[in-house]
Amino acid sequence: MRVVVIGATGNIGTSTVRALAADPDVTGITALARRMPGTGAGDTGKTEWVEADVTDSDLVAPMRGADVVIHLAWLFQPTHRPAVTWDANAVGSARVFDAVAEAGVPALVYSSSVGAYSPGPKDRAVDESWPTHGWPGAAYSREKAYVERLLDAFQAGRPDRRVVRIRPGFVFERQTAAEQRRLFAGPLLPGRLARADRIPVVPDMPGLRLQVLHSADAGEAFRLAAVRDVHGPFNIAADPVIDAAELADLLAPASCGCRAGVRAALAAAWGMHLVPASPGLFDLAMELPIMDTARARTELGWSPRYSSREALLEFLEGLRTGAGRDTPPLAPGTGGPMRAREFVTGVGRRP
Repeated sequence: MRVVVIGATGNIGTSTVRALAADPDVTGITALARRMPGTGAGDTGKTEWVEADVTDSDLVAPMRGADVVIHLAWLFQPTHRPAVTWDANAVGSARVFDAVAEAGVPALVYSSSVGAYSPGPKDRAVDESWPTHGWPGAAYSREKAYVERLLDAFQAGRPDRRVVRIRPGFVFERQTAAEQRRLFAGPLLPGRLARADRIPVVPDMPGLRLQVLHSADAGEAFRLAAVRDVHGPFNIAADPVIDAAELADLLAPASCGCRAGVRAALAAAWGMHLVPASPGLFDLAMELPIMDTARARTELGWSPRYSSREALLEFLEGLRTGAGRDTPPLAPGTGGPMRAREFVTGVGRRP
């Protein structure tokens, strides 16, 4: 079996390539990325790297003869220039789906997200039938919801293709800390702050209930979706659900009920280009439903090896130590010496 992975150098992409490489039924991996990884990216000999951008590269040629395409590529920034992320995520995904059709690939696995879901309950779990209309205040959610509609049209027009949608919660691991700090917190966050004695307060907000999983477990879900004869959407997340009490237990700080203050501070910082994460992302996190993962466990055969607490603790350790991988998105040095490149290009903007 030959699998094409689009977006192979990012958070989930690196874990997916490793999971596929360890599968004896996978004989070849064609890994597409905008920027090539270094020699320490963990190539096992099965992987052929191809430099390609979903916005303008020829995607058909590397897909010809493939058994499965896994589409993971996604651009989170610049949040201040939504036309750029729309071009990469919405239009880029449409180009991927068209290329899958033209190349005659029989199976497509797409990385959707909990962020594609419409606002939902925090006190009970919803299954994959919950509406995927997103949250209009966040470009990330709008784009994820739009690509779900693109995939609906793809399925309706090509019923002979096997289509799988994986909808992960928040994905963390130690080696992704540098990227996620850069994408969401920006250059002004010192890694040493990721310690209990430096975080005195966790906001005790009713909507602060999030689902988390380890990147390795996400990669395993995509491997299973590629090699098994399954169809449709699958929610994936680990237990327990992370709320203010869980965070306080992990970090041992006090808590305060200050949702409005947190959002106001984030909105001001984003408006002044001090942080790249927009207030819309904060609103989205407060509105996301809790997902039921039973279908992934029973039909996909997926079970996480790491708890949500373990994934978060790894991530916090990665922040403290500046951990990363030898790929451009995950490398600790991507932001430049003393994070100078992040300041020069402007927080939340792409050069």
